[in-house]
Amino acid sequence: MVIVEVSLLSGFILAPRSRMLLEHKTIIKKLEVKADVVYIYLEKLSDESQSFTLQLEELIHVKNLKPASIKVYDYYQPGGLQVSFYSGAGS
Repeated sequence: MVIVEVSLLSGFILAPRSRMLLEHKTIIKKLEVKADVVYIYLEKLSDESQSFTLQLEELIHVKNLKPASIKVYDYYQPGGLQVSFYSGAGS
């Protein structure tokens, strides 16, 4: 099982419509949304490219917004952790 762990930008939440769209993707086994992190559980990865779009809603305006992390790792062997950062499409 593979986990995609998306830390949300400060002051943002996952848009409800985005959550519904993610939950209907067949590759996603489970979706957990915590206060500031979205966990996307995938049964497995293949050579086929996958993309996910998360729409965020700004609740509180934060000055000097810092990038947030996206971590991808194997649930059973988290040592192979891959980390990227994003700052949002509108920035």
